[in-house]
Amino acid sequence: MSSERKIELGEGYSVSIISEQYNPLIKRRELVLLIHHIGKGTPERMALREAVAKAYQVDEEQVYVRKMVSEFGMGATRAFVHIYDSPERAKEFEPEYIRKRHTGMVVIQAEGGA
Repeated sequence: MSSERKIELGEGYSVSIISEQYNPLIKRRELVLLIHHIGKGTPERMALREAVAKAYQVDEEQVYVRKMVSEFGMGATRAFVHIYDSPERAKEFEPEYIRKRHTGMVVIQAEGGA
């Protein structure tokens, strides 16, 4: 059950799994996490990716942090995470800008000009 999993993000961070469901069509787990970090900054995306991969015993290449939304003044962040059955499935479904975020590459948008 999802409530039995323990995601360790580090001292001062507490991670709760709000929802977890498996999408058999896409072959991925879809998680919504609530991270409490009172008095600390929003956790880094790559640190969360590493912690989720360790908790679910999968390779980091299978884990993608889609979105992180911080609650202003609350010391809490809601994270949306996908865990794929294989890295190949992730490459088929995750947009390029999300994949680049997880390889450490910087996405640069061209400026429009008149």
